[in-house]
Amino acid sequence: MKYLASRLKSARLMNGLSLQGLADRIENRITKQALSKYEQGQVIPDSEMIGLLAEALHVRPDYFHADTVIEFGEIEFKKLDSYPVKEKNRIVEIAKNELSRYIELEEILGIETKFHNPLDGMAINSLEDIEKATETLRYAWGLGIDAISNVIELLEDHHVKVIEIDSEESFDGFATWVNGKDIPLIVLNKAKFEHKLDRKRFTALHELGHLLLDVNGYKEKQKEKFCHAFAAAMLIPEDTLREELGGKRSKLSMNELGAIKQQYGISMQALVYRAKKLGLISENYLKQFYIVFNQLGFRVTEPVDYEGMEHSNRFSQLLFRALAEEYISISKAAALKNQKLAEFRKENMVI
Repeated sequence: MKYLASRLKSARLMNGLSLQGLADRIENRITKQALSKYEQGQVIPDSEMIGLLAEALHVRPDYFHADTVIEFGEIEFKKLDSYPVKEKNRIVEIAKNELSRYIELEEILGIETKFHNPLDGMAINSLEDIEKATETLRYAWGLGIDAISNVIELLEDHHVKVIEIDSEESFDGFATWVNGKDIPLIVLNKAKFEHKLDRKRFTALHELGHLLLDVNGYKEKQKEKFCHAFAAAMLIPEDTLREELGGKRSKLSMNELGAIKQQYGISMQALVYRAKKLGLISENYLKQFYIVFNQLGFRVTEPVDYEGMEHSNRFSQLLFRALAEEYISISKAAALKNQKLAEFRKENMVI
């Protein structure tokens, strides 16, 4: 029961509840003072109370016995500091819970989780350095200069954990290192990216920039510029964009930009901005483009959608591999999915 106290508090925060709120949810079977003693480890609840708390907090009883240690480093997301404390805690604790189950599964299968940063030691002082950094990373990950079909899957395949959480707060995502510098984590706000997969891809790579680039010595505005440039360059390398546009241009077609967006999964606005930074269009044309784009109402919703797949099935694949090879029981598989056994059996074909 060593970890029960901290796990109970985490589950309460995940549900956005105060101690009194949890007491109310279990119909005041015990007081908030008694719950506080549980969370401080002063008193250990009996099995009946653990079952009651698990039901109220939407977790399995096994949740309270998990011993995977998850420690977040500094969260690389300035806006989160100004969010309501309850929502901030909820987001962080949900991310920790999902990540702990993921890491536990990898440990069961004996999968190495420690991440190697291909950009470690690379100085970043200019946009030219950003271009070099993306070339280095693309080479290290065997991407060539082609379009990335699924950014989230790519990150997961290279041991960058990506967790999606629903939040009504206005944030796109944040990044942090977990357990020292062992595990890079990106958390995305699922609610912000419905029907906007190009934005989801860009945000994920922007947050990757915060993790991999040596930009912590810069002021916030400059760090953001570097990470924006990193995301755009990862989505469409310089030589690729030059080839697509055929060199310097005096104007661009909306249909042309839409076609490139559909192929590379980068917004039309980011494409034009990148073209300007690479000297392919003029500053005046960039300004004219944004004026027209705004007048047509395309700034928020562009006229062409990117239709692709932006998720990873890696956790599920590992889970069913562990189950098929009998590393885990059906009951353990359900626990790792945070589902009741009957629910897990109903939703998944287990042979």
